Amino acid sequence: MDPVYHEFSNQMKEEVQNTPGFLGMESYREDSGKGVTISYWKTTESIETWKQNTKHLLAQRYGKDHAYANFDLKICRVEREYNFHSSEIN
Repeated sequence: MDPVYHEFSNQMKEEVQNTPGFLGMESYREDSGKGVTISYWKTTESIETWKQNTKHLLAQRYGKDHAYANFDLKICRVEREYNFHSSEIN
């Protein structure tokens, strides 16, 4: 990974946690470098606030200009979440 973008990424992990409405984040990467990051927000307004964050906009611009050839962005709503843990059965 580009070291400058890696630093932007680390800074954004800290920055996003101070954004009102941010609930959490998960990130997964394959050895090939392909990956997905999922962020959870309280409201669509919270997402919009993050989208307009000046530091985030700079990181996005750098990523588009130097780090990524392409990417997809999806905004989805989690209606329900279910969990199963086999250790709970007895």
